[in-house]
Amino acid sequence: MPIRIPNTLPARATLEAEGVMVMDERTATRQDIRPLQIGLLNLMPNKIRTETQIARLIGATPLQVEMTLVRMSEHVSKNTSQDHLISFYQRWEDVRHRKFDGFIITGAPIETLPFEEVTYWDELTRIFEWSRTHVLSTFNICWGAMAAIYHFHGVPKYELQQKAFGVYRHRNLKPSSPYLAGFSDDFSIPVSRWTEVRSSDIRDASGLDLLMESDITGPCLVSERTGKRLYIFNHIEYDSTSLGEEYARDISAGRPIEIPHEYFPANNPDMPPQNRWRSHAHLLFGNWINQIYQTTPFDIDEIGQNS
Repeated sequence: MPIRIPNTLPARATLEAEGVMVMDERTATRQDIRPLQIGLLNLMPNKIRTETQIARLIGATPLQVEMTLVRMSEHVSKNTSQDHLISFYQRWEDVRHRKFDGFIITGAPIETLPFEEVTYWDELTRIFEWSRTHVLSTFNICWGAMAAIYHFHGVPKYELQQKAFGVYRHRNLKPSSPYLAGFSDDFSIPVSRWTEVRSSDIRDASGLDLLMESDITGPCLVSERTGKRLYIFNHIEYDSTSLGEEYARDISAGRPIEIPHEYFPANNPDMPPQNRWRSHAHLLFGNWINQIYQTTPFDIDEIGQNS
């Protein structure tokens, strides 16, 4: 089944060109099923690129999904036009009355700041608490994952001396996890961050399972044993060119940056990179959507009643 998004969202043309099935609102209303309600709290500066990346992955599942784009109520984005935000995004304060089957919280380029110094930290913690009773399952990405695992489990983040930047091999630590169904034992995932969480802190916290790890960059994917939340500290959703664009941006700005690890063929920035993570990105998001579908109530208002 296709994903249902606004007809004029810029991501629509990109997804259709890639062969992702996109449903218009008239067709969706004719289907006698309840679409899964997925919210995307998009904290990334380039919102159009991020919403396209996420829509591509959740739109590849065999279920009808309706995606709601959400922004912070008390923070004004400086990198996305107000016309785009007004046309396609809803403030969290305006959707907090709703229930969601799934809710995705993205990363943000503020990872070296202490959490409590982030200007919208108070509102984000209210969103975390709201998710206990209004969301069946949350999927937290990169800085969003570090913020969430800190809020819910007290797991700290640590600043790196050198940026973890490139495509790194990861190990499947728990093949029996439903989130890793179909995963290889060894796979590659893009990493782009100045901070990390540590395996020892995750293992010391109660109720957490470490599912993916890299020998070089550390923990990647963590689940809660209740199935309520997923935390991924790396960017499995990235496009083929995302790391290259970050590298070119930093070079142009005169920032010290190494060539991204194992990204360009022969470490040559003039050669186009090969995407070695796309299939596992689809697997992970598809498995997450399937877990939601298997456990969500038909009456969405029943979500959170036993929390």
